Amino acid sequence: MNFKPMNLLAQMRKTGFGLGFVLGGLFIGAVALWTPQAHAHDFKQGDLVIDHPYATPSLAGTRNGSVYFKGLRNRGGQADRLIAAKSAVAERVELHQMQMDGQVMRMREVPAIELPARTEVNLRHGSAGTHHLMLQGLKQPLKDGDRFDLELVFEKAGTRRVNVWVQTPRSGHASPTHQH
Repeated sequence: MNFKPMNLLAQMRKTGFGLGFVLGGLFIGAVALWTPQAHAHDFKQGDLVIDHPYATPSLAGTRNGSVYFKGLRNRGGQADRLIAAKSAVAERVELHQMQMDGQVMRMREVPAIELPARTEVNLRHGSAGTHHLMLQGLKQPLKDGDRFDLELVFEKAGTRRVNVWVQTPRSGHASPTHQH
């Protein structure tokens, strides 16, 4: 086949496959290459998937904060447990479970968060029966848009450092009403 630019232009005119279509495709391709890609904010540790760790902005006048996850999945065939966490932004990090006591949401510290095999554990804000990580003794307030490192210690999967994004929940509430 004899491939000449002039023949290509003539063929494009005959088939309706115009120069505008070609240039438009090139433009869209160039934009896609130069546009920053959205990156998933999840981390893997063995069979565990730690999906979107986030903290809510801390309330004025408090020295505590909370860390949640969009999901914490164990894709493996063996159960595991989250047994500890630590971060430079707080004096200590505690594992907590939320429970309703009448009309009041209460939380209590637990020694571990169970991660059954092939299961997703709920660690979202504002729900009874869920877990979260409590940042005790914050060294400075958590503000929307901040990011910080958090180290998670799993009984079997080992230790994994993740990056936590501070963001206001979609409902607009920084934290549910709860008591210790």
